[in-house]
Amino acid sequence: MTYNLQSYIERLLTETLRWSLANFSVTALLGPRQCGKSTLARHVVEDYEDAVFIDLEKPSDLRKLEDAEFFFHTQKGKLLCIDEVQRRPELFPLLRVVVDEDRRPGKFLILGSASPDLIRHGSETLAGRIHFLELTPFTYDELVVADRLKYQDPARIWVRGGFPESVLAVNENVSLTWRQDFIRTFLERDIPQFGFSIPATTMRRFWVMLAHFHGQVFNASKLGQSLGVTHPTIRKYLDIMEQTYMVRILLPLAANLKKRLVKSPKIYIRDSGILHALLEIRDIEDLLGHPVVGASWEGWCLEQILAVMPDWRPCYYRTSSGEEIDLILERGRRRLAFEFKASMSPKVSRGFPATLDLLQPERTWIVAPVREGYPRPHGVTVANMEEVLKDLREIMLDG
Repeated sequence: MTYNLQSYIERLLTETLRWSLANFSVTALLGPRQCGKSTLARHVVEDYEDAVFIDLEKPSDLRKLEDAEFFFHTQKGKLLCIDEVQRRPELFPLLRVVVDEDRRPGKFLILGSASPDLIRHGSETLAGRIHFLELTPFTYDELVVADRLKYQDPARIWVRGGFPESVLAVNENVSLTWRQDFIRTFLERDIPQFGFSIPATTMRRFWVMLAHFHGQVFNASKLGQSLGVTHPTIRKYLDIMEQTYMVRILLPLAANLKKRLVKSPKIYIRDSGILHALLEIRDIEDLLGHPVVGASWEGWCLEQILAVMPDWRPCYYRTSSGEEIDLILERGRRRLAFEFKASMSPKVSRGFPATLDLLQPERTWIVAPVREGYPRPHGVTVANMEEVLKDLREIMLDG
């Protein structure tokens, strides 16, 4: 371990996980490796008597499931938590049988490092019986609530990203080393375990190239030419990275606004610390002098906001003439707008007010590393991340 926690850091998803266990026979807690799924699961299952935790990366636990049907039969009435479930996809049909014998809630909590699309057996055989939740690495909001910023400048959290071993490391060198090791292990061990036979060197080149295109509109042809592969191959590589929670694909706004809208998605490396490790950015000084600084800030802010607004649909707006809004959240007829500026004196384009008049968001923020927020014309608020998250929590409470 590279960090020493005096107490457990509460996750935003804790109460949602408890609610899911109380209402669904099977709850799937998914997210990238090393983001804290096992820690959260063990914290929550402490409330359950006789809960059983099975880690499929431990040979001894794997042996327990050599006759999985018999093992499940001997554990009736208990909450079974199965970690790294993607290693045994053949369990899913059996889970369906066991659940159908007794449809009580809280029978299984399964943890995995792949999306429901990648764990196809789960989404197909357990349809109507399973509830999916996504856990991200630590968010800024979680660390602020935990009061972990007394010894860490918020800018360092941006540099390090949210993976626990990285953001809570004792110094920058340990943090970067952990992220470099994570990247190597993911490429050499995790991707083959998901069933993909792609050379680690090829995927690393692709991942680094995505880092250079972070926050830009996806151009498969350009990436394919650089790597010497076809458009379908690039799409396959991108799907793998998205379904293992390494990359976010942000779709464009789908609306009839009588404007020529950009129709391709934007691509982000989801964790800012992984982005910086791929680009060999060591600290805040390196980052502020790097061309990716603006896009990095955009991606980091985007992930913090989406973590607290999971029920809102994210997209971006851009016209062929260059008018844009970095992030739009929609739910029903409601719409929120965000611009991200890595500057303490943020400026927007001349056409920004006209774009807001067209889109009619109920609230608009310019998210920047300012010390204190302030209002601007056209109903716009300039705010730092903590202020934005406070506003969003109030919106969530108001429904």
